Amino acid sequence: MRKLVYYIAVSLDGRIAGPGGEFDFYPTGDEEQAAAYTGWANTHCPETVPTAMRAAHGLADAPNLRFDTVVMGLGTYRPALDAGLTSPYAHLRQYVVSSTLAQDVDPAVTVVREDPVALVRGLKREEGRDIWLCGGGRLAGVLLPEIDELIIKSYPVVAGAGIPVFDGEFDPTLFAVAERTSFANDVTITRFTRR
Repeated sequence: MRKLVYYIAVSLDGRIAGPGGEFDFYPTGDEEQAAAYTGWANTHCPETVPTAMRAAHGLADAPNLRFDTVVMGLGTYRPALDAGLTSPYAHLRQYVVSSTLAQDVDPAVTVVREDPVALVRGLKREEGRDIWLCGGGRLAGVLLPEIDELIIKSYPVVAGAGIPVFDGEFDPTLFAVAERTSFANDVTITRFTRR
């Protein structure tokens, strides 16, 4: 069965973005340090690089290794939309969960107006690679019962305010560390599996 994997960048205080949706505050270190971290991401999850940036990362023709589907909330989709990119992950099946986004935003994007849990359960029953939960915090809170793995890119910065990694009901859910990689820029990537 396919897994739902929440692959996300997080600050030390559990924020995935600032109050205005900012995500450019994550420190990457010097050029060499950034290259090491980017190399890991490009090797393990190349399909998480947006289509418009894949050629610059040497991934123009890279196959999807881990995911073939992406699910995101409107807040995660909005920066691409504001930049005129209506299909930010054209190399994946794209679902945007939103009650306000126009249904016909792009033929390659399916807008889901209600019940993201039913959507994910249906996707899990299909054949294929895993499903990437790209963000945001409210959607992750709703989908917590369906999340099978977390891949947390933890950055050594405190945001102070912003969008939490999970924004939902109180629901303690145990995960176990399956793998952890540390980089010279003090970023760690930890893969957690549901207990």
